[in-house]
Amino acid sequence: MMGEINRAALDEGVATMVLNSLRHPVIMLDEAGFISFANADAEAFFRSSASILSRNTLETLLPFGSPLLALVKQVRENPSPVNEYRVDVSSPRLGNDRIVDLYVTPVSEAPGSIVILFKERSMAEKLDRQMTHRGAARSVTGLASMLAHEIKNPLSGIRGAAQLLETGLNDDDRALTRLITDETDRIVSLVDRMEVFSDERPIEREAVNIHVVLDHVKAIAKNGFASHIKFHEDYDPSLPYVFANRDQLVQVFLNLVKNAAESIGQGESGEITLSTAFRPGIRLSIPGMRNRVSLPLEFCVSDTGAGVAPDIMPHLFDPFVTTKPNGSGLGLALVAKIVGDHGGVIECDSVPRKTTFRILMPAWQSDPLDDGQGDAVSTSKKTGF
Repeated sequence: MMGEINRAALDEGVATMVLNSLRHPVIMLDEAGFISFANADAEAFFRSSASILSRNTLETLLPFGSPLLALVKQVRENPSPVNEYRVDVSSPRLGNDRIVDLYVTPVSEAPGSIVILFKERSMAEKLDRQMTHRGAARSVTGLASMLAHEIKNPLSGIRGAAQLLETGLNDDDRALTRLITDETDRIVSLVDRMEVFSDERPIEREAVNIHVVLDHVKAIAKNGFASHIKFHEDYDPSLPYVFANRDQLVQVFLNLVKNAAESIGQGESGEITLSTAFRPGIRLSIPGMRNRVSLPLEFCVSDTGAGVAPDIMPHLFDPFVTTKPNGSGLGLALVAKIVGDHGGVIECDSVPRKTTFRILMPAWQSDPLDDGQGDAVSTSKKTGF
């Protein structure tokens, strides 16, 4: 009898261990609708411990009329598993933009009980969008090469002709020739910015201390365009070095901080937060690497500005997309290209008064072309501070 009790306890412990190892939230509802079990990811998903969740029904955690409640009711009435894709479970408790795939199934061994598995779609969709951004950047690469050869030479001729005409004109006509030269200079400047996209040379990368880069960017901002803005730092001092080009990282974060400052505006007090963290678990196939590469380093730039309009968000990193009156729409496209060239991804989350640009990048390793299977912290003997 004692052996059977020990075996049952062992089986329950193994089952809990297996469910906690899943990288998806899993909960079980009892016959009365209370949450009788929640794995570790479910605790993080619902932002409550398992003991607190056990005192709640699912109805108390979700908004009225949630599609998930209808699915649970359907499975209770017709005891068979149900899959549902792209279900919105957003709420003040769970946060905005919580889109999940659901697997809801009855538990035959416990009549009336139901198991629900949540599969969050946000990260997969953001990675898909990142691949789209890279495709858009490649389109701009071809356009930049064409513009450099087909536009800059004629513009030089137009500018030179305007300067020759200027010498024999009166003041009123001279103003027109100066307008011609100013506009040709502006177009040449735009083409020069686009030529960056056509640079396909290999990136010279090394072990870079991201905190030194962020402090450098902050110093530039505080002494210029963001002098009226308060900065906060939330750094992980044990972070390993990032495998990157330092100058290009400065360019990336300078663009992001400048965008954050412009979102806040000159006449308003606001805050920008720079943060770093170690986030294991995301792996991608990167051109030039033999196997999938881990992207454990997370760098964020957050601001308290007005936020990004919902209609702009899906195209935020596409070239020529901008809401600024005099903007070219190339800044964030260039940021996405640089991050993509480094084998990383960039994403944006935005609600009013809280916009966060999040960059995930590979850590420096003694052999950056290895299989990427090792722990980034252990393979790198260097830390961020």
